Amino acid sequence: MQPITSISNKLIELLRNQDFIGAYQDLFSGDAESFDPLNPHPSPLKGLAKLVEREKQFLSKVSILNIDVSEAIHAGNYFTIRLFMQFRLNEKEMFIDELCIYKVADGKIIKQQFLC
Repeated sequence: MQPITSISNKLIELLRNQDFIGAYQDLFSGDAESFDPLNPHPSPLKGLAKLVEREKQFLSKVSILNIDVSEAIHAGNYFTIRLFMQFRLNEKEMFIDELCIYKVADGKIIKQQFLC
């Protein structure tokens, strides 16, 4: 089982390299939950397959211009990072600036919540 610092460091590496799908596939449990206030569908979204599908849909619509991911802060079974992403959607530049909170159990991320 990976320690939480290994999981957070790997997530940060994958996000900085824009490997969002790989992050889900490598680090999240099969029954992970996601709470996202920007999601047009009711929260929480449950299940790895649904999380990957939502991410693929988002990535198919945007062109990422810049991404900045902070180092993690850890407390117990949780860690948090700040994610800033500048992207183009429908010819318009937009950005997301959010805190991302993750809960880890049995070596996998079981819950993520975004605050923006």
